[in-house]
Amino acid sequence: MKSPLRLAALSVAIKSAGPRVQLFPAGAFCARDGRPTDAPHWYIDAALAQGLIDEAAQRNTPYCFDYEHQTLHSKTNGKPNPAAGWFTRLEWVEGEGLFAIDVKWTDAARAMIEAEEYCFISPLFNYDCQGNVKHLINAALTNTPALDDMEALIAAASQQLTGENTVDDDELLQQLRWLLTLPLSSTADDIKAELQKLINRLSNNQGTAAASVNLLELLTQQDDRIAALSAQVPGVPDPAKFVPVSVLTAVQQQLAALSEKVTGGEVDGLIQAALSDGRLLPDMQEWAKSLGNNDIASLKSYLDKAPKVAALSALQTGGKPPANAQDKTGLDADALAVCSLFGHDPKDVATLSQEI
Repeated sequence: MKSPLRLAALSVAIKSAGPRVQLFPAGAFCARDGRPTDAPHWYIDAALAQGLIDEAAQRNTPYCFDYEHQTLHSKTNGKPNPAAGWFTRLEWVEGEGLFAIDVKWTDAARAMIEAEEYCFISPLFNYDCQGNVKHLINAALTNTPALDDMEALIAAASQQLTGENTVDDDELLQQLRWLLTLPLSSTADDIKAELQKLINRLSNNQGTAAASVNLLELLTQQDDRIAALSAQVPGVPDPAKFVPVSVLTAVQQQLAALSEKVTGGEVDGLIQAALSDGRLLPDMQEWAKSLGNNDIASLKSYLDKAPKVAALSALQTGGKPPANAQDKTGLDADALAVCSLFGHDPKDVATLSQEI
């Protein structure tokens, strides 16, 4: 939205040539000639005034008072444009308006004000489409608050006041924040940084300068690709590349069962062989089975190093009774074992056997 620079000639009287001068009244106001014509009225409140106050605090050069807006006329009439005064600080007074509070008048301007040769001031400012005051350009001493050639001065203002933006900055920034999904508190520098990231991204993706990329066309192409992918039948993957999860799970379970079976059989074989040749004691059987089921390599390593104990694997007589299997009593080994079991004296048993 374009918002041209327009001169607002207000009926604000200069009370004295002092440092404090009112620039705007509080609330809604209009010029004597009925302006603005493109808004219901001009308007300023504490919030809008704070924007002007902050802007003034950040300026490196002071604001200027001139005579009869000669700043706008000088290019066409060729007359000099002397300053009437300078100021840098603004202050808002609730219910009254916005004031310049450190005005330094030139001697010539002070004399004309005190002599009432100049009785009014006219601020030059920028406003948006609702009439809200957005930027202060300068102000003028004048005796004709409603200028007859105001429309002709609009073009002059746009040409001569270089560096002043004729675009509604707030509206533009608001749209850029929305486009870049930035918070409302984002500054112009934040927006510039995000725009640069977008430019870099477009340049990298397209392999060309971002200036040659039509963003709307690029978005349309992306939409077409998404639509084409969405048109494919959902939930039917390529059977040559994918298998159902249920099938994969069943195969994994079968492999696990088969692995457990193979491992278990191998562990049992190792344990039985080790028990038979004395590398394992019977009490070690459960320990060896647990170790083998968890880490068969560790069990094999242990059994490879374990010594074979012949006394644990076979009888020393090769399964035959020893040569002295019979006692002096004449009882064989079985009889002696029975005597030992029941606590009988072998001699008594032998005597009883002879009597029988």
